[in-house]
Amino acid sequence: MSLILSILKSSDTIKDMPITKSAKKALRQSKKRRQRNLRRLKAMKDIIKKIRKLVEANKKEEALKLLPQAYKAIDKAAKTNIIKKNTAARKKSRITKLIAKTSPAKPPEQP
Repeated sequence: MSLILSILKSSDTIKDMPITKSAKKALRQSKKRRQRNLRRLKAMKDIIKKIRKLVEANKKEEALKLLPQAYKAIDKAAKTNIIKKNTAARKKSRITKLIAKTSPAKPPEQP
């Protein structure tokens, strides 16, 4: 008997498994929500990274074209409480400042 109890106590998988029907459903729902939230967060981060790379490469026009997509991704993340409202505002502000700060690539001067 004590052997069974020690196995049950040491096993994490048995302890974390839901028992009731409602707990099983709640686990399914939370897994789906987590995947959805991670997708939104990754989409937001990816578009911000793309913009930063374009700014580094001095491609201001392309970065400006991606700005509406970044705003959309950030706003969706804030709307669904993946990030907070003020964090969204801060991210949008910093991206806009970053793009505005860069100068467009100058064409080579002709003699």
